Amino acid sequence: MRIEQAGHGHLEGWARLRTELWPDGSFEHHRAELAQFRSNPNGVAFVAIDSAGHVVGFAEATLRHDYVNGCETSPVLFLEGIYVRSENRREGIARALCRSVAAWGRAAGCREFASDALVDNLASHAFHAALGFIETERVVYFRKFL
Repeated sequence: MRIEQAGHGHLEGWARLRTELWPDGSFEHHRAELAQFRSNPNGVAFVAIDSAGHVVGFAEATLRHDYVNGCETSPVLFLEGIYVRSENRREGIARALCRSVAAWGRAAGCREFASDALVDNLASHAFHAALGFIETERVVYFRKFL
């Protein structure tokens, strides 16, 4: 297994995995988002490549200069999304992806690495804890139509 910064040659596999993680968007929608994401100088993505050359995981992160809940510095490295195919989980791939993201963030001057998860996503909470993230706060958002 190798970890590489995501590039043009990874788009098909990367978009396919994004569709698994965020199924509300079509494959075409995710491809279009990736074109935008790749042009963002404050963003980075890494992919995990198996021995057959297939993209089996990805991690996307950005530098956030706005306030990030629970953080004290700026910019903050923010994990926007991470996913590993189910058949490749529990092999240390997500940890390796996060190590690559963290190295990129440190090189960009970040001192904090943040992320979020839905309140009821207990698997994500456990994943973050296993990687050394600490929970800083819980928030429930509200809206009202005017």
